[in-house]
Amino acid sequence: MDRVIKKKKWTFKKIAGIASIAAFGVFIVYLLFFRDTSSRLYVDKDKMTIATVEQSSFQEFIPVDGIVHPEVTIYIDAVFGGRVEEIYQRDGARVEEGDEILRLSNAQIEMSYMQQENTALEVLDRYQNTRLSLERNLFSLERQLAELEYRLDIAKKDYERKKRFFDQGVISDEEYENAYREYHFAQRNYEIGLRTIQHDSLYVSTQMDQINEYIDRVQENIVMLHKTLDNLTIRAPISGQLSSFNVERGETKSAGENLGQIDVLDGFKLRARIDERYINRTYVGQPANFNYGGQTYDLEISKIYSNITGGAFEVDLQFNGEEPDGIRRGQTIQLRLQFSGVADAIIIPRGGFYQATGGNWIYVVDQSGNQAVRRPIRIGRQNIHHYEVLEGIEPGERVIVSSYDTYGARDRLIFR
Repeated sequence: MDRVIKKKKWTFKKIAGIASIAAFGVFIVYLLFFRDTSSRLYVDKDKMTIATVEQSSFQEFIPVDGIVHPEVTIYIDAVFGGRVEEIYQRDGARVEEGDEILRLSNAQIEMSYMQQENTALEVLDRYQNTRLSLERNLFSLERQLAELEYRLDIAKKDYERKKRFFDQGVISDEEYENAYREYHFAQRNYEIGLRTIQHDSLYVSTQMDQINEYIDRVQENIVMLHKTLDNLTIRAPISGQLSSFNVERGETKSAGENLGQIDVLDGFKLRARIDERYINRTYVGQPANFNYGGQTYDLEISKIYSNITGGAFEVDLQFNGEEPDGIRRGQTIQLRLQFSGVADAIIIPRGGFYQATGGNWIYVVDQSGNQAVRRPIRIGRQNIHHYEVLEGIEPGERVIVSSYDTYGARDRLIFR
């Protein structure tokens, strides 16, 4: 008799198929959710620079090159253009204030000077003749007054004498009356003449004052003409050393052209060029220093030149205290221009990584020391030795500070 055989529900083939499908699903989930998708690169550890993050004192400063200049420099310019006729001093000479340096010639200016001088002398001669005429008139008035006083004196004495004789009955009435009339006539003439002379004298005096003022003005103009012509001779405006003076006889110089300068060597200053990025953080009185001969010298900014050329601006720095012995004009000295005081901060050494990351991220070595992981950071101030890190890493961690040019911004570096 035949027996019915039940079909099995879970065959090996079926179980194997389900297991394969489940394994494939788990693999897909792993790929989608659990697989490490970060990019990585295998690198040689001995070809990189690893530094430890520190918390230490930090001061922000930048290095700038300062050129030594005399503390006081006076520039010599040609007031008028002309041809160089005589050279009295040479470059590097020690000159005293007022010493002649060179003489220019300018035919047009010299001819104009002669014409103006002749005109001024003619005007001066006319004024002087007018003054002489007024003085003569004044003397004539004084002489007329003296004559009136003389006649009044004679008439008065004659009247007084004849009055005594008339009172004694010695002379006639007619003779006495004639003497009386002569005396009063002379007295009247004197009074009229005195008022006339006083009026004329006041007028003459006013005219004399005006004439003297005109004469003084013409003489001042003549003096100015002499000074104008004298500007063709260049003199030292101050005592010091003549420098940048490269002039040859026969050259033609233009009006306003710089001929050289005089340096007062009693002290020095430094002139430095600073990147234009720092113009808003630079101020008068800002400190700086440098080492020279094993000693540190302090300076501060005394003047800021606002014009920007070639992406930089210039400043002058004065010494605070003593100046180093042996520095010379034109010498270059590297300064540390300070932007902050000393403060506690998280710092890392400067390195080539900054050029690739802009200070926005860095590779941090993990605790195993076998790999480094990319981590975002924020960098604040900097100096020639360190960067200040504001966030992203902690003191004691180790970071790669050498160049990242060959890493391609991978997420993870595996050390070999």
